[in-house]
Amino acid sequence: MGSSFGDLFRISTFGESHGGGVGVIVEGCPPRLELDLQEIQTELDRRRPGQSHITTPRKEADQVEVLSGLVDNTTLGTPIAMLIRNKDQRPGDYKEMTMAFRPSHADATYQAKYGIQARSGGGRASARETIGRVAAGAIAKQLLRKACGSEVLAWVKRIHTLEATIDATDVSREAIESNIVRCPDQQAATKMIERIETIGREGDSCGGIIECVVRNPAVGLGMPVFDKLEADLAKAVMSLPATKGFEIGSGFNGTLLRGSDHNDAFLPSEDGRLRTSTNNSGGIQGGISNGEPIVLRVAFKPTATIRKEQQTVDSEGNATTLAAKGRHDPCVLPRAVPMVEAMVSLVLADHLLRQQGQCSLW
Repeated sequence: MGSSFGDLFRISTFGESHGGGVGVIVEGCPPRLELDLQEIQTELDRRRPGQSHITTPRKEADQVEVLSGLVDNTTLGTPIAMLIRNKDQRPGDYKEMTMAFRPSHADATYQAKYGIQARSGGGRASARETIGRVAAGAIAKQLLRKACGSEVLAWVKRIHTLEATIDATDVSREAIESNIVRCPDQQAATKMIERIETIGREGDSCGGIIECVVRNPAVGLGMPVFDKLEADLAKAVMSLPATKGFEIGSGFNGTLLRGSDHNDAFLPSEDGRLRTSTNNSGGIQGGISNGEPIVLRVAFKPTATIRKEQQTVDSEGNATTLAAKGRHDPCVLPRAVPMVEAMVSLVLADHLLRQQGQCSLW
């Protein structure tokens, strides 16, 4: 089962949503990187359940335990193991689901592929698996900041039919964290919260779009052909639960433009860095970062687990109905923001280390 990600900066996650705990092993992190452990915990707090009334009421502290790889909060260059124990698991909430496949979940496909599954909360298919990614991503963020001053920020751009009108260059972490939906457009955020509340009371769910910007990325990340930076970013964010779409730069809207309008003209630069008058490329050209902000968007489907009764079948193929129980988010996007940041950071950290081996020595 594919539980590892990355080449040189490589992570392997483990654990199920209603087991003893979840965690991650990080390999390839360079030695002598001084880590702020509170920053790792802060990222987990942004992802954890029960943080507001528009998220799942499951109560988990998600306290990280660093088991190896550090001395005096400084990396040794050896594998870093981190564990987060489950405290509020309730596998009994899923008894009915052992007899019926939940629509649009991994239940049926996991059963067809493996012949066995951990159905309590979805097992490895649960978004709780992403705890390990977020913890590892917090390390990658600190590596990127120290190595090249990069900043990775994501926020909720759209919920259902409500879209924020804010430019990626104007977004700040403070504005993102100023409301529970993590949308820096305050007027749009108020409407988004109301929409999630309304849909949640109806026993239903909604999806939306998360936008992400990488400011001051290193130049030269990514490789031609199969290891293009945007290709690896797409794989990374599309590996997150509930994702259904990816675009970078102008994305699908760019198809409406002519080449003369879409091309990013180069500008003179005294420091020798590449500069462009526009950024329709989203900071990546030919699969390689050009130093302009990397801007991407990820589409998340509505949460599949809803309280409304739905038609389904059992493991024998017999027709039945199911109204899901348990504790679930009516909208996953507010908690998915740190997940997107983590996966983008992991890709950039991996490519940064790979780039060190590609640079000319003379």
